[in-house]
Amino acid sequence: MTDPYAAAGVDTAAGDRAVELMKRSVSATHTTAVLGGVGGFAGLLDASAIAGMRSPVLATSTDGVGTKVEIARALDKHDTIGQDLVGMVVDDIVVVGARPLFLTDYIACGRVVPERIAELVAGIAGACRRTGTALLGGETAEHPGLLAPDAYDLAGAAVGVVERDALLGPDRVREGDVVLALASSGLHANGFSLVRRILADAGLQATDPVADLGGPVGETLLTPTRLYTAELLDLLASPEGSAVRALSHVTGGGIAANLARVLPAGTAVELERPSWNPAPVFRVLAGLGGLALADVEGTWNLGIGMLAVVAPEAARAVSARLAGLGVPAWTAGVVSAEAPVGDGWTRGAKGVDGGAVRLTGRYAD
Repeated sequence: MTDPYAAAGVDTAAGDRAVELMKRSVSATHTTAVLGGVGGFAGLLDASAIAGMRSPVLATSTDGVGTKVEIARALDKHDTIGQDLVGMVVDDIVVVGARPLFLTDYIACGRVVPERIAELVAGIAGACRRTGTALLGGETAEHPGLLAPDAYDLAGAAVGVVERDALLGPDRVREGDVVLALASSGLHANGFSLVRRILADAGLQATDPVADLGGPVGETLLTPTRLYTAELLDLLASPEGSAVRALSHVTGGGIAANLARVLPAGTAVELERPSWNPAPVFRVLAGLGGLALADVEGTWNLGIGMLAVVAPEAARAVSARLAGLGVPAWTAGVVSAEAPVGDGWTRGAKGVDGGAVRLTGRYAD
């Protein structure tokens, strides 16, 4: 007898096959704190370690990869997009100083292709291992008629924990603190609607080569999001870690808006554009779109994936520590308590009444 659900476009057997293919990569993220295995209705984590903390505060974040998945689809390359998801979610948690505990993912697709789903989950699991995060559970949902057969979307949520007296944030920031910029690996996973519009207007496909990028433009665009969690937790646990006042993840909204969110009201920072040289991908895309780099500062990270506000006397030591961990960092500005004067200031963002930030000067060549 014909399965009526299969006739409606939902292949439960393919879903089961996808789970079998992903089991090994998911299990590789589990420590002894994880109870049970893959396939339960709920993921379980032994919270005994949290019970031993003085004043544990749970931190949570949820996000997706956005339209970067369209580049992955165009190249039929799905092994890196999972790292983008983990970067977008878990690196938001470390911003407050929290250690991630677990992540759950959600994949919506028009048609379950088991090997593709397993590839996506393997990318998520690999990034979870590198950030010390258990991939505790997830869901793959097949939505025929709502999504095109080969379309899919990725989202996830994570939970972490931090001692209350170790929370990072605006209340720790002081006048004279130094703002360090931490290098990104490229576009990360923000601003791809603009990227795709620029490519379409230029008549370029993701598979088309671009000389200044050394190959197909899509290959460069799929460079996975840099993961900062392990390195920042290492920094925070080190002698230099006590100098870190606040962290800002440069995601949607760009550079100035995300820094403004972690500054106290009444403070201001001028970020010096000459302190860094945006990578070719940013210059190429801006050029194709007839835009100046300053025009896209509120959309792309332009080479800064994270910002750290640190005590001035420790700025050099923190930069050296990060460099030793493989994360290039440099001084990009200083916190001032003077009222901002002139145009171009971003004051707070996303409902936060924070400080004021603007970018000044010209980018290094």
